[in-house]
Amino acid sequence: MTTTMNNVVEIIEFTDPVCTWCWGSEPVLRKLETRFGEQVKISFVMAGLVKDITSFYDGYNDIGGDPARSNANIAKHWLEASERHGMPVQSEGFKLFSQEYPSTYPQNIAYKAAQIQDQVLANRYLRRIREASAAEAKLTNTTEVLVELAAEVGLDVARFLEDFSRGAAQKAFEQDLALTARYQAHGYPTFLVRFGEKETILRGYKRYEEFKAVMEYLTNGAIHERLVPASEEAIMAFIRTYVSVAPIEVQMAFDLTDEEMKSAVDSLLTKQLITRHEAGNGYFISPKTSSMVCDPATGMCAI
Repeated sequence: MTTTMNNVVEIIEFTDPVCTWCWGSEPVLRKLETRFGEQVKISFVMAGLVKDITSFYDGYNDIGGDPARSNANIAKHWLEASERHGMPVQSEGFKLFSQEYPSTYPQNIAYKAAQIQDQVLANRYLRRIREASAAEAKLTNTTEVLVELAAEVGLDVARFLEDFSRGAAQKAFEQDLALTARYQAHGYPTFLVRFGEKETILRGYKRYEEFKAVMEYLTNGAIHERLVPASEEAIMAFIRTYVSVAPIEVQMAFDLTDEEMKSAVDSLLTKQLITRHEAGNGYFISPKTSSMVCDPATGMCAI
C-alpha cells in the first residue's frame, strides 16, 4: 500500500461483507466522512471471514459446523448485536449457509471484481451486499444474487462476471488475504489508521470518539473536525449522498437524541422528501423522487 497524502488520514477496514460488527461500524464510518470530509480516506481489505462454515467455529456464539444450526445461531447473534449497534437486521428466513454454499468468500471475491472495474461503485456494491445479507436475508454467496446486486449499483455485469469467474478477482482477493495476515487481523472489523509514515491498529468495533482520539494523536492536530448543524438541508444532503440510510446513521452523524431523530424523520416523511423502507427489525430511508427519474449510472428509470 502507498502512504497517504499530506493531511489525509487513511482508515483501512479489514472486513467481510457478512460480518455483523462491520455492518455495525457503517454509522461510525459515515460520521467520520461527514465530520472530516476530504481529510479522511476510508478503504477496505477483504479478509474472508468464513472459508467453509463446516470447518469454522466461533465458540463464543456457537457458530460453525452444521450449516442449518449455524444459520439459526448467526441470526440470534446478529439480533443481539443489532440491539447494540442499531443497524437493521433481518433474522427471519436467514439461511445463508448450506452444504452447497458454505462460504463468505464469494462475497469477498465479488467486491474485488467490482473494485477492478470502478472503486466508487465497488464501495457502493459492498454496502449493498451488507444490506442484502444483514437486512434482507438474501443468499449473497450465490452468483445469481451477487450479479443482481452488481446490476443494481450500476456495474457492467458482463465485465463483472468476467473478473469474478475467471481469476482476476480471486487473485486480488488472495493479495488482500496476504495483507490481512501481514497485519495479523484475525478478527473483524480490524482498522488500520495511518497518517504519513505513522500507523496504528484498532481491533474490533470502535466508537467515533476512539477514532477521533487516534486521528488527533497521529496528526498532532493537523486535521480538524467540522461540526455540521442538524438542519433539514444538511440531513437531506447526507441522505442524498448515501441514498440508503438507517436512522442510526443520521442520528450518529448529527448527534441527535432518539426524540430528535424521530422528529426529523417524521418531518421529512410529512414533507414527502424521503421514503421509508422496512427492513427486519428496523428500516431505511431514501430520497423521494417526485416523478420518473432515469439514472445514467444504472440505466434504470424509477418512479
